[in-house]
Amino acid sequence: MKTLLRVVLCTVTLASGAFASEAASSRLETAATVLDEIMATPDKGIPSDILGSAKCVAVVPNLLKGGFIVGGAHGRGMATCRTATGWSAPAPLTTTGGSVGLQIGGQAVDLVMVVMNDRGMQALLTNKFKLGADASVAAGPVGRHTEGSTDWKLRAEVLTYSRARGLFAGISFNGAVIKQDEDATGELYGRQIDFKTILTGSVQPPQSAEKFLAAVKRAAGTDVAPSNSPVPQTPPPNSRPAAPVNPPAATPTPTPEPTPATETAPATETTPSPSPTPTPPVRI
Repeated sequence: MKTLLRVVLCTVTLASGAFASEAASSRLETAATVLDEIMATPDKGIPSDILGSAKCVAVVPNLLKGGFIVGGAHGRGMATCRTATGWSAPAPLTTTGGSVGLQIGGQAVDLVMVVMNDRGMQALLTNKFKLGADASVAAGPVGRHTEGSTDWKLRAEVLTYSRARGLFAGISFNGAVIKQDEDATGELYGRQIDFKTILTGSVQPPQSAEKFLAAVKRAAGTDVAPSNSPVPQTPPPNSRPAAPVNPPAATPTPTPEPTPATETAPATETTPSPSPTPTPPVRI
């Protein structure tokens, strides 16, 4: 049993070294391709109403699973969270988990994690958390919509999906540890930045992240949460105001009464002044 466990640990260690050699920019492109391919078949992809209300989305391409009786899993991916101005810059992460079951051989799967509420998002912002302990996890429903699948709404903070050999389905990834990939963080941003600073929108995304963020926007259908305030409609230019449906009756304009003419006073007859009486000459 100890020998088998050593083989599993050795396999996971070798896989870790192989993933570490992958450039962070290449991982962003691979994650974008994985998400686009999954959402290209809506009937077998992640329901649109789940991605439309998701707080964060993480994609882990080529998660390596292997083991005999005792299985291990290890992978490296990228996460982004919804902010008030759009999706945040990508945060590199690693995931390591174990499971107990009848597993023989190994296979690489693509893993998608969808954080559904604030509690799950707060767990992701801590740089390291464990699925099932710090945040509840459940296999996500598949299809166009989630009618009839309400169980996950009551108990799941993180929904997980996997794709292997062309088959896509929800899986339970309980027990996996998610933490920040410090090496890839330094490669993308030139310095160490914690998850909270990156995922809350305080860092500008690098140019290499454009394809990944565009794939997340297409899958989610929108950049930010829709506003509840109505948008005022602006009338088109040079448009005449619409006539009222029932216009009020026109009020007749009162006709002004004629103003009586002012009587002109009759002209006063001029009395001729009497002629002066001639003065008789005085006789001496």
